[in-house]
Amino acid sequence: MLARVAAAYEADPALREELNQEILLAVWKALPNWRGDASLRTFAARIAHNRAVDHVARQASRPRSAVLDEALPSGAPSPLDTLEQRDRHERLMAAVRRLPLPLRQVTVQTLEGFTPAEIAEVLGVNANTVSIRLTRAKAALKLEMEKG
Repeated sequence: MLARVAAAYEADPALREELNQEILLAVWKALPNWRGDASLRTFAARIAHNRAVDHVARQASRPRSAVLDEALPSGAPSPLDTLEQRDRHERLMAAVRRLPLPLRQVTVQTLEGFTPAEIAEVLGVNANTVSIRLTRAKAALKLEMEKG
């Protein structure tokens, strides 16, 4: 009977089992207070009804949850896209490390957002030299990245 009362108030199987456990615990705790004015069945049914009403009120106050659709598109990149991007980044960094020092210097500074004039000032060369080195570095990196 107690399980049927729980089933009448809760459709979700997991929550129904939880409600059933609450009802059983409440009946067990209330048994010492049973005076025999009504039948034990009526006494237990009243406790079950009260617990079920409390359960419904608690569930109504909680935010609604919805089942997530696995096909629902996500704005985040897929794990495969993330892995491919990480792989490209690691290959690029390895290729940068293989560049001769003069080309590596201008590449790293460019990747950090410095202009050719700023790089020239840092390296103590003229801006034209920086541009030439950068062009060579880009060509070398392009070849390395195309190798795969």
